[in-house]
Amino acid sequence: MFKKNLPFRSAVVAMNSKGKRVRAEDLLESSQGKIDREALEELAGQSIVHPRQFDRRTVVAIAQLAALLESRNVELDKPLDGKIAVTAFFEASTRTRLSFESAVQRLDGKVLSVPDGQVTGIAKGESLADIGEMFNTYGDVVIMRHPDTDSVEEISRNLQRPLINAGNGSGHHPTQALIDWYVLLKWRPELSMENCPEDRKVHLGIIGTPGSMRAVKSFLGLSLLFNQSVSRITLISEMADPVGLDLTETIEESPIPIDVTNDVQQVLPHLDVVYVNSIAFLGDSYRNLDSRYKLERNSNFKPGAVVMHPLARNDELSEDLDETDHNLYFAQAAGAVFVRQALLASVLDRLDRITGI
Repeated sequence: MFKKNLPFRSAVVAMNSKGKRVRAEDLLESSQGKIDREALEELAGQSIVHPRQFDRRTVVAIAQLAALLESRNVELDKPLDGKIAVTAFFEASTRTRLSFESAVQRLDGKVLSVPDGQVTGIAKGESLADIGEMFNTYGDVVIMRHPDTDSVEEISRNLQRPLINAGNGSGHHPTQALIDWYVLLKWRPELSMENCPEDRKVHLGIIGTPGSMRAVKSFLGLSLLFNQSVSRITLISEMADPVGLDLTETIEESPIPIDVTNDVQQVLPHLDVVYVNSIAFLGDSYRNLDSRYKLERNSNFKPGAVVMHPLARNDELSEDLDETDHNLYFAQAAGAVFVRQALLASVLDRLDRITGI
């Protein structure tokens, strides 16, 4: 059971330097300190490759455990002692790779890192399937980012260890979506409730193209699970059909009303949450958002609205927003280590080593 005045905090305090501050304790207090351990135990030994493999209950449980990890000095429990994570990054990454490696090592696990695919046998023509076979004897979990959308399927042909997808081309980025919802649940804990009060529900605005932006696609996919907390979703894109095949059927079946527009200025005053990303992955290259979608301090935000961004940013997000309370993106980034710790402890079946759950 969670207690308000614990004598220790985590060795890592998710304190963003600017923008809106949110507290892990607020999320824990909204559930009376209870963590849905049963939902977390179902993740043991599972690969995490797609955001839609989660249900709402599991997302909330992961957020609850992340909040406990953020609030308590659980590093003393050494829950990942004896476990090895292989971080295989065949595509450039700073935040995702380092936050995963920090998550493992702060819980006393060990890391074998592939920071650049060109230092592997891939440079000599080795297949991902064969690399997956080798990884079976190297570690207990594989965390992979790759520029090819079909990379998850290929490495899984031989890989017998749990795989955590850290981004596959224009496919998915499930752990980023969990991080996104973690900060939302800390910001407004009522969103975690099965019967969210009507006046606490949110209108989500998503600036980008889910069909070619994996972080945007994964955030949208996870958001569709929260039909009791999300009143409406508006997609803001320069494309007439921004969704793509992956989510078309899911969106058609969703009870959440979903609109599409290309006019950010018209819809912005109505949005409680504005999620923006600049980078679309198109085959083997990247494309940035048009300048008309830029957000800045003087943008016509709804009072109390927050802005989210998976980072890294380009010109679509002005630095003059950083000092305002609209800035939730720094707090969003600050929660990454704790969400990934919660997921790793669950997948590697080490929940029994964490005091307090």
